[in-house]
Amino acid sequence: MTEPLTTSAAEQQALATRLGQALTANHWTVAAAESCTGGGIAAAITDIPGSSGWFGYGLVTYSNDAKVRMLGVPEQMLIQNGAVSESVVRAMAEGAARISGADLAIAVSGVAGPEGGSEEKPVGTVWLGWAYRRGEALLSDAHLHRFEGDRAAVRGQTVTAALQQLLALTTGGKTTV
Repeated sequence: MTEPLTTSAAEQQALATRLGQALTANHWTVAAAESCTGGGIAAAITDIPGSSGWFGYGLVTYSNDAKVRMLGVPEQMLIQNGAVSESVVRAMAEGAARISGADLAIAVSGVAGPEGGSEEKPVGTVWLGWAYRRGEALLSDAHLHRFEGDRAAVRGQTVTAALQQLLALTTGGKTTV
């Protein structure tokens, strides 16, 4: 199991503030494609004054149809792997980066609970994916998290993990949290 992450608004605000400073210093922008967090990442980011200078797109793609229509996730990928999978979050992040033109994009899809889990993907299973530009190339990666707690705790930990990952990517830190 993943270590429980703080879900406090103060910690998320501190992470988002540091993220904004790093993005501004690098002259980068960021976008988010969210499923299980329902806009929580975008909310944490836009709580920061001046975030419009480095954040322009927050896409809530809760349904599979939204992932296909808004982000270009291949329908066959969703059928074969399910929405909570490495391939889907990578495709979500790549889609968010493509449509927004952002230098960096984050995507999340998971099982927040209390229902919807399975033996293979229990409640608390969250895939976090990211895409970033390297020259003309758009590269992506993803990491599996297994959070504990109720729906609010899983969603809060996912927002924190996403902010930590974005900060690591913008500051040259480790790339998985």
